Amino acid sequence: MVNRVDPRREPGSMRPDPDDAAKARRIGAELARLRYVLPGSVSARYTRCGRGGCRCMADPPRPHGPYWWWTRKVNAKTVTKILTDDQYADYRPWFDNARRAKEMLAELEALSLAKVEADPRSTRRDRGSAKPAAVASRPKAKPAQGARSRRR
Repeated sequence: MVNRVDPRREPGSMRPDPDDAAKARRIGAELARLRYVLPGSVSARYTRCGRGGCRCMADPPRPHGPYWWWTRKVNAKTVTKILTDDQYADYRPWFDNARRAKEMLAELEALSLAKVEADPRSTRRDRGSAKPAAVASRPKAKPAQGARSRRR
């Protein structure tokens, strides 16, 4: 079978329907407005210092804090930075922007995947699809008693 490509057709020029194109433009415009984004998560932590007579050891205890811990991955390692209240107030919109950017990229991916799935030129089955019942129900062969494995 020869795979023929229409020479007049520009690669990547599959035309989306107007609704999909409008959604993609909306997502792109909203992404452009985000400006700064910071990855990771921020949590408020309260601590106890352990000194006798401190308010954190009183009854009821009043721990120190909140301390704002920003945690993210850098080169596959977890990095934590403690932020001041002012820093957290300034950076909070950037954390929100990062979360929103991930949501919008997921929307754009879903839109793109729907186009690929609907493409009539797709002839091969997806590798992640279910196997035919006859193949899936076939029992696996067990090695004979006393037989040694050939893999080493």
